[in-house]
Amino acid sequence: MNCFFTWLRKARPRLLVALVLLIFTATSTSAIEPIKISKGDTALDLSRAVEILRGKGRSVQVSTAPGPDGIVRRIEVQADEGSKTSGDWAAFTIANPTDQQLDRLIVAPHYRLAGSGFIWPDLGSQRIVSITPSEGFALDRQPSADADVFRITLNPGTVITFVAALSSNNLPQLYLWEPEAYKDTVNSYTLYRGILLGISGLLALFLTILFVVKGTSLFPATAALAWAVLAYICVDFGFWNKLIEISPGNEQIWRAGTEVALAASLVIFLFAYLNLNRWHNHFSYGALTWILGLVALAGVAVFNPPIASGIARFSFALTVIAGVAIIGFLAAKGYDRAVMLIPAWLLTVIWLIGAWMAVSGRLDNDIVQPALGGGLVLIVLLIGFTVMQHAFSGGALQQGLLSDMERQALAVIGSGDIVWDWDVLRDRVVTVPDIAVFLGSSANALQGPVRNWLPLLHLDDRDRFRTSLDAILENRRGRINQVFRLRANDGHYHWYRLRARPVIGSDGEVMRCVGTMVNVTEQKKAEERLLYDPVHDNLTGLPNRELFTDRLTNVMNMARGESNLRPTVFMIDIDRFKQVNDSLGMSAGDTILLTISRRIARLMKPQDTLSRLASDRFGLLLASEGDAGRIAAFAESLRQAVRAPIAYGKREIILTASIGLITWTRTATTAEDFIKDAELAMYQAKRYGGDRIEPFRPAFRATGSDKLQLEADLRRALERHEINLVYQPIVRLSDNRIAGFEALMRWEHPRRGLISPSEFIPIAEETGLILQLGQFAFQRAAEDLAAWQEQFQKLDMFVSVNLSSTQLIGQDLVNDIRTTLTRCHVQPGSLKLELTESVLMENPEHSAHVLNRIKSMGVGLSLDDFGTGYSSLAYLTRFPFDLIKIDRSFVRNDLPLKLTLLRSIIGMAHDLGLGVVAEGVENENDATQLREMGCEYVQSFLFGQPSSLDEATQMIKDQLAAAPSSA
Repeated sequence: MNCFFTWLRKARPRLLVALVLLIFTATSTSAIEPIKISKGDTALDLSRAVEILRGKGRSVQVSTAPGPDGIVRRIEVQADEGSKTSGDWAAFTIANPTDQQLDRLIVAPHYRLAGSGFIWPDLGSQRIVSITPSEGFALDRQPSADADVFRITLNPGTVITFVAALSSNNLPQLYLWEPEAYKDTVNSYTLYRGILLGISGLLALFLTILFVVKGTSLFPATAALAWAVLAYICVDFGFWNKLIEISPGNEQIWRAGTEVALAASLVIFLFAYLNLNRWHNHFSYGALTWILGLVALAGVAVFNPPIASGIARFSFALTVIAGVAIIGFLAAKGYDRAVMLIPAWLLTVIWLIGAWMAVSGRLDNDIVQPALGGGLVLIVLLIGFTVMQHAFSGGALQQGLLSDMERQALAVIGSGDIVWDWDVLRDRVVTVPDIAVFLGSSANALQGPVRNWLPLLHLDDRDRFRTSLDAILENRRGRINQVFRLRANDGHYHWYRLRARPVIGSDGEVMRCVGTMVNVTEQKKAEERLLYDPVHDNLTGLPNRELFTDRLTNVMNMARGESNLRPTVFMIDIDRFKQVNDSLGMSAGDTILLTISRRIARLMKPQDTLSRLASDRFGLLLASEGDAGRIAAFAESLRQAVRAPIAYGKREIILTASIGLITWTRTATTAEDFIKDAELAMYQAKRYGGDRIEPFRPAFRATGSDKLQLEADLRRALERHEINLVYQPIVRLSDNRIAGFEALMRWEHPRRGLISPSEFIPIAEETGLILQLGQFAFQRAAEDLAAWQEQFQKLDMFVSVNLSSTQLIGQDLVNDIRTTLTRCHVQPGSLKLELTESVLMENPEHSAHVLNRIKSMGVGLSLDDFGTGYSSLAYLTRFPFDLIKIDRSFVRNDLPLKLTLLRSIIGMAHDLGLGVVAEGVENENDATQLREMGCEYVQSFLFGQPSSLDEATQMIKDQLAAAPSSA
C-alpha cells in the first residue's frame, strides 16, 4: 500500500494532463482518420472521408489527426468577416507519407445531377467559402466557374487536417486532383461540351429555318424543343457564364427555368407532332391546361427553384410515359407519324431511365452527367431527322411529284374502298383494310382460302359467287362485277359490290384476282324503299290500293283454275273516325288506326292480305277460308276486333265499323269491279247506321246513290285521264296585262259530261282521294309552268294551285312538293299555293311550320277568301304569305262602307308587304276604283274565262307579241 501511494505522487502530473485531455476530447470533435496519398494518385474521392459538422455557427473547434509524433492537437477555425456561411463545416485529413512534396487541388463541384434528387432537387451552388489547414495559411481559391477549387501543398511526411466553411447545406462530392490531370480532364470535357453545343445550336437553328419555310405547327414545336435542350445544356455546361455574368445564387433559377422549358416543349412537340387535336377535343384541352401550368411554373422558379425543378422533372417523366401509351395506341391504328416516332421515343424512354438512376443516386460517376446531356442532343437530332423526313415528303406531295402507282394507291385510299386480292396459286384472299373487322368478326377471319367466304355469304348468293370465280379461272379472262350479301357477327347481312379482274401469268394461267369491294348496303336499302313506298301505306306499312288490286287479280286468276279457292273481299270503314281526329288530333287518329290494323292482322293467315285503301278504310282479301259459315264467323271477329275499347291517355275510345263483303264467283269480271261491289255493300252497311256486316247483293248496284256511284267513278277518273286543269287569268290593273293564272280542276265524265268541282271535291275530301287529286294538280301545273318558262324566255308570270286541309295536315306534302320541284325546274316564287283561312285554322301551329318549310323551297303562298273568317287579321302575320285574295263578297257589296273596307284591307296588306288580288269584279267602274286604291290584281269572268292549256298558251303568245307595240 505504501508503494502504491509513492507511485501515485510521482505520476500525478502526467495523469492530470491525461485526465484533462480525456475530458476535453469527450466534449468536442474527435480526431479524423487521415487519407494517405501517393505521387501516382491523380484523383481521389474524399466524399466518404469528410465529416460534416452541422450547426456550428461561424466558428468551430476540431481535433486534428495525430501527427508523426502521435500528438492530437486541437484547433479552432473562424469564418471570415462578411462571408456568407450556412453554419455547417466540413473536416477531413490528408497525409503525405512520401518523401516528396506534393501539390494537389481540392475540388468541390457546384452541381452534380447524380444524387440531386427527384423532388426538391439540389440545383447546385457555391459549396465552400474557405478552407483552413491545421498547419500554415488558408488555402488560395483557384478561378473556376463550375466548382470550388483550392490549391494545397503537402510536405513530405505531414498529416494535415482541413476545415472548410460551407456556404450550402450540402457537399455532394469532394475530390483531390493532381493539378495537371485536373487540367487535362477539364480540357477534354470542354471539347466534348463544345461539340454538343455546336450540334445542338445548328440543329435548333436549322429547325427554326425549316419552320419559317414550311410554316406548319409541327416545325415550331420541334424547334422549341431543340432550343429548350440547347438552353439546358448551356446551363449544365456553364456556357452562359461565358456570355453573361451569373451570380452563384442565380444559377438555380436558370437551371430550374431551363428544366421547365424542356418539360413544356416536350408536351408541345408531342401534341403538335401527333396532331392530337384531330383525334379528340379533350386532347387539346388537356395539353393547353398542362402547358399553361408549366408556364406558371416558370414564375415559381424565380422564388423557389427546387420546387419548380421537381415539378418540371415529374412533368417530363409523365409526358414520356403518356407518350408511350399514345404512340403505341396510334401506331396500332396504323398512324404513320406515330410509327415513325417510335425510335426517337424509345431512346427518350432509355434516357429517362438513366436520368432517374442518376438523380436517385443509383448511378453515380463523373461521366453520367455529360452523357445525359449528349443523350438529349441525340434525341433531338433523331426527332429532327424524323420531322425533316415529313418536310421533304410533304414537299413532294405538294409539288405533285407522284408516280402512277402512288396516285392509284392514293385514289383507292381516298375512296374508302376495300382492296380484295385473291392469290390463286396459294388460294389465299387478303382484304385491306380487313373486312372481317367491319363485320364484327375476329381479325383475319376471312384472310385465307376462298371457301372461308362461303359460310358468310347469303344462301342465294353462294352459287353465283362460286360460279363467277370458276368462270374467271376457266376462261382466263373477263371481269368480276357482282353484288352479294355477307353476314355480320350480329346476324345482319351487309351488301357489298365486288369489282375485280384477273392477272395472267407468263404461262397463260390466272395468278391472282385483284379488285375493290364497296359497301352498298345503304344503296340497296334505298332501292328497296323506292320499290316498297309506292305500293305501301306510309303510316301502317300495309299494301295500298294498287298493290291490293294486283294481289286480288292474281288470286282471282288462281281461283278460276282451283275449285277449292273462293276468295272474299271485305271493305272495312271506321264509323265516326273524323270526329276522333277533330277532338283528339291527328296523332291520336294515327295511333288508333295502327291499333286497329294490328288487331285485324292478328285474325289473318299468311295467304290473306290487309290493305289501307283510304284514311279510315281498309280492304281485306280473305283467301284462307272458302266455307260460308267460316267467312261469316271471320266477319263477326272483324267487327268485334274494331269494337274492342282502345285506351288512349286517360280515356277509352270505342269505335265501330261498317263492313261490306263479297265472295268470289265465276261470274266476277275484274278486280276493280269486285272491289267496287264490296264498297257498295259497305256503303249500304253505313246507310243502315254502321256497326254491321252487309254482304253484297246485286240490288245494291241499282239502288246505290249518285254519290256512291260518283265516288266509284272518281277513283278511276285519274287513271282514265278524265281530270284536267284549266287556267283562269289574273290581270294586273296597272297595265291590264296577264300577271298569272289560277289552276282549276275539271272532270270530264264519259257519261255525265263536265262535273263541277263543287260536286266532286267534297267527295274527294271525304274519301281521301283529295290527296291524289291535289298532287296531280300541283304536278301538272308545275309541268305546264316549266314548259311556258322554257318556251317563253321573257315570261314573268305565276301559277296558283289550291291546297286542301287534308293535304296540309298530311305527312307527305313537303316531300311531294320537293320531288315535283326537283323534276320541274321553275323560277322561284312563280309557283304558288292557295289556302283558305278555314284550312289554316284547323291546326295553326302545324300549318305555320309546314308553310315555312314550303316557303323555304321557293314556293309562293296566297291566302284565298280573305275576310270571310273571324281570325284573318289576328293570324295574318304568323304565316309567310305573298298575296291575299279579297273575297268577291267585298267587291260586289253595295253598302256605303264598301270603299272604306276595301281601302283598309288593301292598305293593311301593303303595310305587311303583301300583294292584293280582288275576285268577282263585274264592271270597269269597280276595276277603276280598285286601281285607285292601289289593288294590284283582279280575277273575274270580266277579265278572262277559265281556259284550256292551249288557249292559255295562245294568250301568252298574243300578249308577248303585243308587247313592243304597246311599249
